[in-house]
Amino acid sequence: TVSVADMDEVADTLKDNGFIKYEWLFKLFARVTHKDTRLAAGSYELSTTMDYSALLRNMGAKSSARATVSVRVVEGSTVEEIIKLLAEQGVAKQDALEEAAANYDYQYDFLDSSTLGQADRLEGFLFPDTYEFYVDSDAATALGRMLSNFNNKLTDELRNEASARGYTVRELITIASIIEKETDGVDQTNIASVIYNRLQKPGETAGLLQIDASLLYGLPDHTGAITNADKAVDTPYNLYLHKGLPPTAIANPGSAALKAAMDPNDTDYYYYALGTDGKHHFSKTLSEHN
Repeated sequence: TVSVADMDEVADTLKDNGFIKYEWLFKLFARVTHKDTRLAAGSYELSTTMDYSALLRNMGAKSSARATVSVRVVEGSTVEEIIKLLAEQGVAKQDALEEAAANYDYQYDFLDSSTLGQADRLEGFLFPDTYEFYVDSDAATALGRMLSNFNNKLTDELRNEASARGYTVRELITIASIIEKETDGVDQTNIASVIYNRLQKPGETAGLLQIDASLLYGLPDHTGAITNADKAVDTPYNLYLHKGLPPTAIANPGSAALKAAMDPNDTDYYYYALGTDGKHHFSKTLSEHN
């Protein structure tokens, strides 16, 4: 976003850092040349050898002098974790990112407009990848880049697969997010088969997914092992109490989890448990699982 900058603050900063000697002359030059209206918020790498014209030119929106930072967003990160990471890396202020996540009206059909005002409406749609951001960027623009990346991954194949399974895109992304959080990637297609079996052919599980990762998403301050008392806490994400999918995704899934959600293994599994060998073991019945 390009706007008229506070030239007093800009001039003070430049003088304090040894770039200019006379603030009044710099501001007069900027006003006479109309370059004061072309400045953009951001961080810049400037040189003391630059004259007034070069300084002003290099503080514009398209300036090659704008400082950048590379940020790796890993698969399974939540919106809250991503916002914290972007703030720590200097991409934008945390409060500005939180405000944009909750209230900026991004025009994508996969977002639920009725949830405007809630930051978790973006959960699942901030695609994990490595991004090059400007330091001190506009918060809405930074998050928008990640949404745009997801939108580019939202192929006709994914839309058609969601429709063929009787789910919306948001629901398919929610399933992918559960897969992402429940496994390290080795057995995602089997995890996917358990989820679909429980959703579509309830059996002993009566339509309850009973996913610990979703339970913990609804208990953000939880620490330690999950107890029966935790499973009794009634949140929308407690899938021990509520049938079907949680109201939103519980993380931002990567490509592998999305693929598993679209193409699960065809199994009769309804249960899985992590063994002492570090691998998930799958069962068809509760007695076998126990």
